[in-house]
Amino acid sequence: MLMAWLVAGAGSAAAQDDSDHNFEVAKNLEIFNTLYRHLDMLYVDTLDAKRVIGDGIKRMLQSLDPYTVYYSDANELQSFLSGKYAGIGALIRYNLVLDNAVVDEPYANTPAQEAGLKKGDVILSIDDSTMVGKPTSYVSSHLRGDAGTTFLLKIRRPSTNKIMTMKITRRQIQYTPTIPYYGLRPDSIGYLCLSQFTENCTKEVRRAYIDMKNRGMKAFVLDLRDNGGGSESEAAQLVNMFVKKGVTVVENRGKMKRANHAYTTTVEPIDTLMPMVVLVDENTASASEITSGALQDLDRAVIVGTRTYGKGLVQLPVELPYNAQAKITTSKYYIPSGRCIQAINYRHDGTYQEHIPDSLTHVFHTLHGREVRDGGGITPDIVMVPDSMPNIVYYLSTSGLDSTEVMLQYEVDYMTRHPQIAKPSEFEISDADYAEFRQRVLSSGFKYDAESRKYMETLKKLMVFEGYFDDAKSEFEALERKLKHNLEKDMDRHEDIIRQALSMDLIAAYYYQQGSLEYSLKHDKLMHEACRLLNNVDEYHRLLRP
Repeated sequence: MLMAWLVAGAGSAAAQDDSDHNFEVAKNLEIFNTLYRHLDMLYVDTLDAKRVIGDGIKRMLQSLDPYTVYYSDANELQSFLSGKYAGIGALIRYNLVLDNAVVDEPYANTPAQEAGLKKGDVILSIDDSTMVGKPTSYVSSHLRGDAGTTFLLKIRRPSTNKIMTMKITRRQIQYTPTIPYYGLRPDSIGYLCLSQFTENCTKEVRRAYIDMKNRGMKAFVLDLRDNGGGSESEAAQLVNMFVKKGVTVVENRGKMKRANHAYTTTVEPIDTLMPMVVLVDENTASASEITSGALQDLDRAVIVGTRTYGKGLVQLPVELPYNAQAKITTSKYYIPSGRCIQAINYRHDGTYQEHIPDSLTHVFHTLHGREVRDGGGITPDIVMVPDSMPNIVYYLSTSGLDSTEVMLQYEVDYMTRHPQIAKPSEFEISDADYAEFRQRVLSSGFKYDAESRKYMETLKKLMVFEGYFDDAKSEFEALERKLKHNLEKDMDRHEDIIRQALSMDLIAAYYYQQGSLEYSLKHDKLMHEACRLLNNVDEYHRLLRP
């Protein structure tokens, strides 16, 4: 009798909670609707309903998590999910010296490349609209349009100073090639970079993998660095390439039954034995974490790099009236060991501060009994931090940070003097080339912020505020003398990395993204570690045992 009373009481409490919740929903929606009608009638200026209410919707969603997003136009969401847009396929940047948008990098096999656009071309007009002095966002919006539409693009080529007009037809462009590069090394180790998990990407990976295997591949490196994810289904299919049929790769669990779903390997794999390393970093997220985490949990690959992003949430697209859409976080996902790797508990007040500390994570076990943990992404089996970029290299190679644009100007001149260059695996700029570039930088008036001096000034202010500065004044002055900005010294100290950045930029101009990525592997210490490990069979298998 007591048991029945408790159950009945619990049911009554649940019904009361539902009733209270529904009342609060109805009440607040009525308040919002009434308030907007008063604003529309009484506010001093005419309101833009789409903007004002749209901002209200977006602010409401921001109080949940950053992945629950409203799209007033369904095409926006489709473009996001497919990774495609209609345009010409070129990266543009704003040249501060010319006060104009220029072509920075045309992509391979796109209308931009086929029309003959080159790095540094100055964009003058699109059809009858002038682009002179317009910001990159304005120029980009005019370069995009419906697939199949044609326009006239007028440019000025700096190398010849000629004005050229090109007729270009827009078509569907992948934001980033799904596989920017894959190739087989001389030691028979295959490499493939996957940039995102878009529709049918697994078919492309399969084709590339079989191609390398037919050419004698003995081990495989899958690069998921900077891969922000995408399709969960594609992630499961990719894992299925290397794992036997009938294995659960990932399971979604949410509040609604329709949000619960398990992805299981459904076909026979193409290779369950080939040694495999997966490269990851802090930007490896979502579907990339499902792939790397499942391969780790199933002891199928060694993970190398830095801890991944930690996105363990799943979104579901929802159709709304008037061709609007939203993607809503409906569940968390759990990989084969049973762990969820979500790093942050999002508080419903618009702040995102509850990062799960390592001390509160839980131990799980891989197929063969190795310890792994939930919360905070995928921790690699071999943790290796890539070399950091010196501040001077960042300022030289990033557009919009320096008024001289010295690196871009040098590259345009270099391309004029060199119609062709060696293939990416062999190219390096010569000592004479670097000496010329170095002299240009020194005489150009190039300036950049020395981060160490910024922190020094902050520390100095804090020491003065707390009353400690006088006692440490002589030490501060000595340190300030050592931190004095010396461009010439920095150009020499960081010569190797500056040369690499310059070479990679030039290779991209001749061989596009594929070439620049191929070149970068020569200096990639994570790739070197992966190859070292794959060439040491005993160490590789030892890492996959408890």
